[in-house]
Amino acid sequence: MQQAVKFGIAIPQAFGGEPVDITLITGFLRRADALGYHSLWVQEVIDAALLEPVSMLTYAAAMTQNIRLGSAILLTALRSPLQLAKTLSTLDQLSQGRLIVGVGLGSNTKVYPGYGISADRRLRRFIDGIDLLKALWTEERVSREGEFWTLVDERVEPKPVQKPHPPLWFGGSHPNALRRAVQLGNGWLGGRTSTEKFRAHVVGVQRFLDEFNRDPADFMIGKRTYIAVDKNKARAEQKLNQWFGEVYKVRDIANTTAIYGSEQECIDKLGEIVHAGAKLLILNPISDHMEHLEILASDVLPQLSPAWEKTA
Repeated sequence: MQQAVKFGIAIPQAFGGEPVDITLITGFLRRADALGYHSLWVQEVIDAALLEPVSMLTYAAAMTQNIRLGSAILLTALRSPLQLAKTLSTLDQLSQGRLIVGVGLGSNTKVYPGYGISADRRLRRFIDGIDLLKALWTEERVSREGEFWTLVDERVEPKPVQKPHPPLWFGGSHPNALRRAVQLGNGWLGGRTSTEKFRAHVVGVQRFLDEFNRDPADFMIGKRTYIAVDKNKARAEQKLNQWFGEVYKVRDIANTTAIYGSEQECIDKLGEIVHAGAKLLILNPISDHMEHLEILASDVLPQLSPAWEKTA
């Protein structure tokens, strides 16, 4: 393949009602770092039995040395920008500049009251929050009087290691979301969609890159891809659908949103995503995590990029 592609991998966050396996998590983090994956990733689904994402990344920072640490995605509109800016700045310091901040609006408005806020004007809340994050990371003092937050001579110290701030990559698939990603962010992350839809979204991103005169070389395009390497496709599909049901409350979507089957089938289908424009594949096994970590690194990824990039 002509395009150099980076490979990230999702940290185990869900345990299907079983006790959280700290030994698995720790071993997974250290082995992913040793194998040379580009990045480790967490996600946020408020009403799912997932470990909290920022806490996970903080633990990962302590357990690793080189690998980058990303969220795909954080629902930032549910948080105070001042507190979040401080938390993520601290995490960037603790990881020595390895943080990638993936952000998104999310679709579940029912969770807002539980956070003491209203879902009304949530898009404006999201955009204003991103603006405040950037300001708090880059300005010595910040004063803002807005609809949602009033800041008077506030500061975040220490600032993030990365300058001007950790990269902000946006999720979402609506054309307006793609436009926001290009206008406000450093990258875009595709999520739970088919390769065909991802390809169409990439075309949209490229159109907005032209519109805003952004250099495509400086803009990340990535995709989270649920994967199960298993010669028994029926078994793999059953596991995936069960996982989707537990986490996303939807079933029978594996055949349109995941990649599964033999090693060669997975290589071919992942290759289609790369050809569609992905510069980063976030691989998300939902079971047999250590086994997937090894087999992907040794047998699958070299076939996609013989000299696959191992560090940022």
